[in-house]
This record gives sequence, structure tokens and C-alpha cells, in this order.
Amino acid sequence: MPVRKSDSRRVNVLPVLLGLAFLFGLFLCFSQAGPPVASASSSERGSTFAQWWSGPNFTGDLLGARDTLDDRGLKITGKWRGAFYGMLDSENGQRGVFDQEIVFGATLDLAKLTGFDALNGLSAFGETRWRDNRGDSNPNDTVEASTMFNPSHFQSGVGWRLLTFGLKYTTPKLFGAKDFLTLTGGWLRPQREFIDQPLSKLFVNNAVESSKGVGGNIPFSSSFSTWGGTIEVKPLPWQYTKAGLFMSYPNAMSSDNHGLMFQGCASDPSQNMLMFMGETGITPQIGSAKLPGRYAFGGYFYGQDTAKYGNSKYGFYWQADQMLFREASATASSAAGASDGKSLTTPVNAAETPALSKQGLRLFSLFTCAPPDNNRYPFYMQGGFVYEGLLPLRDRDLLLAVVGLGQYAGVEDGSNTAVIEIGYRLQVNGWAFVQPYFQYLSRPNGTSEVANASVLGFLAGVDF
Repeated sequence: MPVRKSDSRRVNVLPVLLGLAFLFGLFLCFSQAGPPVASASSSERGSTFAQWWSGPNFTGDLLGARDTLDDRGLKITGKWRGAFYGMLDSENGQRGVFDQEIVFGATLDLAKLTGFDALNGLSAFGETRWRDNRGDSNPNDTVEASTMFNPSHFQSGVGWRLLTFGLKYTTPKLFGAKDFLTLTGGWLRPQREFIDQPLSKLFVNNAVESSKGVGGNIPFSSSFSTWGGTIEVKPLPWQYTKAGLFMSYPNAMSSDNHGLMFQGCASDPSQNMLMFMGETGITPQIGSAKLPGRYAFGGYFYGQDTAKYGNSKYGFYWQADQMLFREASATASSAAGASDGKSLTTPVNAAETPALSKQGLRLFSLFTCAPPDNNRYPFYMQGGFVYEGLLPLRDRDLLLAVVGLGQYAGVEDGSNTAVIEIGYRLQVNGWAFVQPYFQYLSRPNGTSEVANASVLGFLAGVDF
């Protein structure tokens, strides 16, 4: 049995977690309660508060500025995410840490801005981020998992970072097909251009949310920004093919460069190479319930200076996501006063066709493979489910679970790491949520030399 390292910072996290559970219960009770009955004199004020509380943004309409900017084509987004990690058991014992990030973004519709219809489909975009760079914000200092399986996905590119900016053009209609061609170019993040799996973004562990196996072998995290361009062809509403070409360079995700390495490796430009990614897939809507899915196959080639870093790297991936079950949609009877739980103020018009319910069960999975000679993870897989609206009166809450497994190359004593994460996202209102979760990591660094870890905590978020 391995001897665990001593930890002078060891703390008892149980009281903290009990307190969090108590707060979670308060949130649950408060969010289930109906709105207070307003008097006639306070009805207008109550309506204003209700609109803000159930709206999508903490900042509301910014005193009317948000609608004004939207009319001119400018959409501004922002979000804060913070996570507490309570290590119940790990290589270095018990400890609690807090990690967080703030992200701001904007898109500009150039046709709306200029009034020129010829620019219809052309937009500009940009995004920047700050991540907690305190020395004691990393739970992996206690768990000692491999970097890819860090319990936190906030730990790459800490501090302020420019993530992306550029132009995007989508043809309104070409060859009789809507959105037939999409071109994107600028300072891009390959991770956001390929392996589109929104359900995986609901989780906390870095392997599931960010790296997905690919990031264990090449720069493929949310902190890898580079010059590049993509082209996507969508001849049918349910079929697409996409390709991208990017600049690759060493130390791309270093926190010190703040996402500003526009020259790549400026000290030695010969190390600037090319990275290619390609993907094709289908996005069917199955049955009368129109159950959405995504089935994709893709691959990548990451060029690098072979004299310094060995052979260039390549790999492949398969993705299969599918909604399996959709709960019944709201019916015309809602107009008589019933509610679908998603809007307490807007009944369904009996003359209108009710929108499809978002509630139901969704599954997602991903498999990646790469040659073992120069890749740390020749195989990785993840699979999980998300159920929206499982509990009565909690139609927007999410029950979620996932399993991730990565196989190592060149490791004799146990050659894999497995992570299990389960959680429940409580949607407090229109713009805030709290998500208690539990992670269990088996062989966190691929061997028995590091103890298994249990992490219990919560993720919280606010959309600005």
C-alpha cells in the first residue's frame, strides 16, 4: 500500500459540506414556492421584479440599453462560474478549495449595424476571460491526478486571457439550402469549433468538460487560441461536413502569454506549424417527438517540430448524442390556467401549436483514439446522461451523471484513470443555478502510486 503524504493544511470539510447541503435545501424550498401575492398598489413593482427574476440575465435589460444595442446588432454576454471542491479522501488527505472564472463575449451583426442587406449573414465576434490564479485554488494540488483528469476544468490559462475574435459568415440561402455554407476566420479556439457536445459542458471534471481525451495529447483546451479558419457545408438540414486549418506552436496554453501569442513562437518561427481538423456528421430529429441527436466522426493532425518534440500527432474520434425520451408538451388546456413550469406568466394560446417540451432524457458519448508511440492517451471514452425536469415542479432542473475512462501509453502498473461524476443542477431562477456534485477518481494518475480520490462540492453560476 502506498504511504500517503502528510499535509499540514488538512482541514475537516464535513461541516462545510453540511452547510452547503442546508443552503441547497433552502434554495430548493424557496425556488418551489410560488410568487408572493401582490397588492394592487404593488402589482407593477411585482411585475418588474418577476420579469427580472425569471429573465435570462442578472443585469436585466440594462435600463433599456440591452434592447437598444440588440437593435443595432450588438449582443453582449457574460457569465460567472465558481466551484467548491471538498476532497473527502485523496493522496494528500482532506481539503477544501474554491475555483472560479468570469467570461465576457460579444457578437455584432454587421447587416443590422450598417443597414446593408448585402452583409446579411456576416457577423464579428470576440471573447475574453479571467480565471482564478491564486496558488491555493487548484484541487489537483491535493488529488494529484494527471492534468487531463484534474477535478477542476478552470485551471488552464489562469488570469486574464483573450480567447477569440474574428468574422463569421453564413449564407442565408444557397443552392436552395438554408445555412448551406459557413465560413469562420480569425483568432479561434479549435475546441469550440469541433466536438460540439453541449451536455459535457455541464460537468466539472476537466477530462469530461474540456479535454475529452484529445486535450491529453495535443493542445485542445479552452485556453488554446490560434490563427485559423473553418469551412462548414450543410447540404441538408440534418447533415454537415466541417474542416479547419490552424497554426500550431509550442507552449500555446501557458498562462503567461494571456492568449496574445499572435506570432506563435516568436523566438523561433520555424516551430510554427499547422493543425488540421475535420468532422462530418448527421443531426437527425427522430419520430413525432423530433428527438434531436448528433452522430459525428472526425480526426486531427497536429504538426510540430519533429526534431524537438518527436513525430507530429494525429488521432480520431466518434461522437454519439441522442435524446431518448421527451416529456409531453404543454397543451391548449394550459390556457385555462395550467402551467408547464417554464413560464408562470404566459399561458399557451389554444390556437397555437405548443412548443416541444425540453424535458426528458438525453444520452451522450465520445470515443477517441491515437497511436500509442507518441500520445499519452491512445484511448479515451466518456458516456453519460442528463435528465431535465425529473422532479415535479422542477421542470428546469437537471440530473446528470457521466463516466470517463482514459488509457495511458507506456504505464505498466495500471494503465488507466476512471472518473465518475454525478450532480443535480438546481435552476434557482432565470439566470442563476447551484449544482451539488460528487466525483470519484480511480487511479488518478494512471497507477496505484496515487490514492483514489473522492470530491464532494458544488458548482454555481450567474449569467449577466
